[in-house]
Amino acid sequence: MEPGRFAYRASTNTTTDGGRGWLGRVGGGCDYQFAVGGFGDFVIGAFADYDFMGLNGTNLPNELVIGGPGGVTSPLASNVHETDAWYAGARLGYLPYPNLMTFVSGGWTGTRFTMSPEFMTFNGAAAGFTFPGAYTVNGWFLGGGYEYRVPWAWASGLYWRTEYRFAEYNKINLAESFVGGGLTGNIQTNQSFVQTVTTGLVWKFNWGGSHW
Repeated sequence: MEPGRFAYRASTNTTTDGGRGWLGRVGGGCDYQFAVGGFGDFVIGAFADYDFMGLNGTNLPNELVIGGPGGVTSPLASNVHETDAWYAGARLGYLPYPNLMTFVSGGWTGTRFTMSPEFMTFNGAAAGFTFPGAYTVNGWFLGGGYEYRVPWAWASGLYWRTEYRFAEYNKINLAESFVGGGLTGNIQTNQSFVQTVTTGLVWKFNWGGSHW
């Protein structure tokens, strides 16, 4: 530790931090509608999506800086941003009506976070400590939603989709260091859970004559 300044971590405590923001999604995939026997109302599909986003939160690591700038003792925090994510998965759909499909989805996901240097919550001053500025974690997701086929003849491939997804990412250990180099000896174990709701228009080429 640097003389006159050190960080004390209450390592046995757990905190839950939240965030919110915006995202955009692009992706592609394929669906297959069964046409045999009583399975004509079911659809299976596979897809891959990429999200670009600005989801912002605060990391509160249960840590005090003692003898920080100006001799202030203060809890620490840092700003966290989720910048992008990818998904690869499958879905199962059911058509309660000819122009409406409900579905469930699931698969694998990865995401990237960036984190600012730590600051003192009492006055916002830089504390002189930092966790890694960026890191990537992988995990799994589950979701569900609906698609509505637009009835206009000129837009026979246009659908309105709304979907909810819950993603759980693997735990990762982040080593704290002094700004400028040198480890403090503190380790923070992070695990992220992300919930998203998206809505938008999708286009389907409908090769083979299937509506889905």
